[in-house]
Order: sequence, then C-alpha cells, then structure tokens
Amino acid sequence: MSLRQSTRRMLRRGLIGLLLVQIAAVASLMGGTKVRKMLRGRNVAPLKPAAASRHEIGDGSAASTYTYGAVLFEDMLDAIAGARQRILLESYIIKDDAMGQRFKRALIDASERGVEVYVIYDGFANLVVSRKFFRFPAPVHVLKYPVWGAGWQVFNPRRYGRDHRKILVVDDAVGFVGGYNIGQLYATQWRDTHLRLEGPAVWDLDNAFIDFWNIQRPAHLPEIGPLTSAAGCRRSGRTATCRVSLMFPIRGMYLEAIDRANHSIDITAAYFIPDRDILNALLEASRRGVRVRILVPKVSNHVVTDWLSRGFYGRLLRGGVEIHRYTSHMVHAKTATIDGQWTTIGTANIDRLSLTGNYEINLEILDAGLAQGMYEVFSADLSKADRLDLHEWESRPFINRLYEAILRPLRPPPLTLPADEVLTAP
Repeated sequence: MSLRQSTRRMLRRGLIGLLLVQIAAVASLMGGTKVRKMLRGRNVAPLKPAAASRHEIGDGSAASTYTYGAVLFEDMLDAIAGARQRILLESYIIKDDAMGQRFKRALIDASERGVEVYVIYDGFANLVVSRKFFRFPAPVHVLKYPVWGAGWQVFNPRRYGRDHRKILVVDDAVGFVGGYNIGQLYATQWRDTHLRLEGPAVWDLDNAFIDFWNIQRPAHLPEIGPLTSAAGCRRSGRTATCRVSLMFPIRGMYLEAIDRANHSIDITAAYFIPDRDILNALLEASRRGVRVRILVPKVSNHVVTDWLSRGFYGRLLRGGVEIHRYTSHMVHAKTATIDGQWTTIGTANIDRLSLTGNYEINLEILDAGLAQGMYEVFSADLSKADRLDLHEWESRPFINRLYEAILRPLRPPPLTLPADEVLTAP
C-alpha cells in the first residue's frame, strides 16, 4: 500500500471516528436533557400574565407589544372574529391542541360568513401534527410549505430552509408578527415577544404574505392581490430574508444597526449562534464603549444549539459583552433595542439558518416610545436571569469543555457573500 493510500485511509477513519463521537455526544446530551425534564416534571409554573403595551409610532400607525401568549392569542382571535374582507395567517407551527382548534374554528367561521381566508404552514415543522388538522372546508385556501423543497438540488444548502414566519393580517387594518407559534404550550409557558400593528404600517405585513403566497402557490390555489395601496409607514419597515434569491436583509439590518450604536445594544435571542461578522460587530461595539447585553435561555428546547452557542461565550465575555441566561422558562423572543431609538421584533434568530436559510420577517421601527417599552421588557427579563461572568465561565467543568470541543466542527463556517450581494432591504 502506498503512502498516499495509507494517508487517505487514516484520514477517512479519522473523519468517521469524529462523526461517531459527535453523534454519541449529541445523543447523550439529548438523552440527558430528556431525563432531567422527566425528573423535574412537566408541571412548570405558568408565566405571570402581562397586558399588551401600546405605542403610537407615527403616520397614523400604532404598535402593541405582547410578552404573554394567552393575551396575544385572545387578541388574534378577536381580530379574526371581526374580519369582514380577508384573513392572511402564516405560522411555522400550529399545534393540534385546544388553542390550535380554536384558531381553526375561528378561521372556518370567518369563511362561512364570506371572509376570504388564506393559511400557510410549514410542512416539516408540523410533521407530528395530524394531516387531518390542516384539512379545511372550501373555500378556505391552505398552502403547505413542502417538507422537501430542494428538488434535485440535494447539495444546495439554500434549499433546506424553512418557512419560519408568523404573520396574521386582517382586512389590511391590523397585523401581528413575532416569535409566537400557535399552541397551548406557548400561551402560558414560553416567554416570547409579538407585535401588533394598526394603520398604514400593516401594509408591510400584508405585502410580505402576498409575495410569498404568489411565489409558492401551486396551480390550484388562487393568486392574491392587495386590498389597499397604502405606502407603508416611514417609521417602520419590513425586513424579510429570502433564501432562494440570496437576499439577506435581516442580517444586514443587524450589522448596520450594531455598527451605528453609540450607547446600548440589548438583544434577546432564543438561539444565538452568530456568524463571524455579527460576532465581530458586537465586540467592536463593546470596544468603543457601547454596553452590549445578550439575553439567551439558560436551557432551550434545542440542547445542541445551547452547546453551540456556548462556544462563543468566552470571546464575548473577554470582550466586555454581558451574557444573561433566562431561567425557569424557555425564552423564544427575537428582539433587539439600540440606543433607546431603534427596535426590531420578528421571527429571525441570530443564527445561520434564520439569517441566510429560512424565510423570515422582522420589523425595524424607529420610535423612542416603543424602544422605551422594549427596554422595560428587557429589564424585567433580566430580573429573572442569571448573569454569567468570565470567572464562572472559565471555571466550568472539564466535561463541558470536552463537549464544546467535540461539537465545535458543527458550528457554521464563515459566511462568504458574492461581491454584489444585497444586504439591506430595498
């Protein structure tokens, strides 16, 4: 056997061995998490109810923020019940439970009184949901984003993204967007953030839904046109990520906003796995005196994501960035507030899949009142979080460091964009 063949065999065995070790590590983490949940029990105390907070954001538009799912769902159902012309509902997950059944019934009732109803859901995210649940009587129109959207392009990673958006628009008069999926669990036991819009700014959400529907719809579903020709709100704007056309405006939005920060950056991220540019932007902001605070779940619903996220903690902490870990409940929000003026609320996590793979939508709003409200929400969340300091992090057990080292190759590689890539929304 030649030296070259021997080297190739050793490399092949080494790669297979590493893969097996990674699989074993992932399996042990998932198994350990499941056991801990069983020992702790499933009766986690519900979150404390919180009312929506409303702010005028200019140009005749208003924004209300929700941090408690039960309140949000009741307002969404009330909006559906009051619909007169059209309902557009898009959700990554719609569970077939008591809450999901309420939404289905409300949509059917609206259709029966003559309202046009359009529903989009993600096929992969709802694999565990009965197919019967998504069968609506005519004339409700339902679009399932396919489980497998890659076709023959098996090696094209852009084709593996999901429809991760959560949008509800009623009569072009009221719209909802944010992190909440639809289900009973999210009503009382997940800490998330959603936004309700009223006025001209609703057009941004309406247009986002229509664009997606008309591009993705099969031949048997009708095309949708706008109800109004509103020009949108100058103080807010839709920022959507389109994976197929390689437009990543949400990522560009974050980079530009972080680069402009002068005083404070407060980010809440359910899954925080920044690419190199976002990581460096946060560290550079900290170096120039900006207070950077990141709130993440102490234990999320995706344990491997938690461990991948921890791989960035050391560099962030050494760079002066504060890391706060929300305890007790799962924090699923995707929000940021900068300098008491700029806010984003939406569906995109700060990770590669959300920023360059999925269909996502975030609203970008310049309004001091809304930013102040979001600062108060962030401060309340910090009171339920543990701040991680550098000494504690560097004193973590050896086994933790071992898992981090094993899983490090699973972190996304540096993102390389074409020279003419579009990073900001038109």
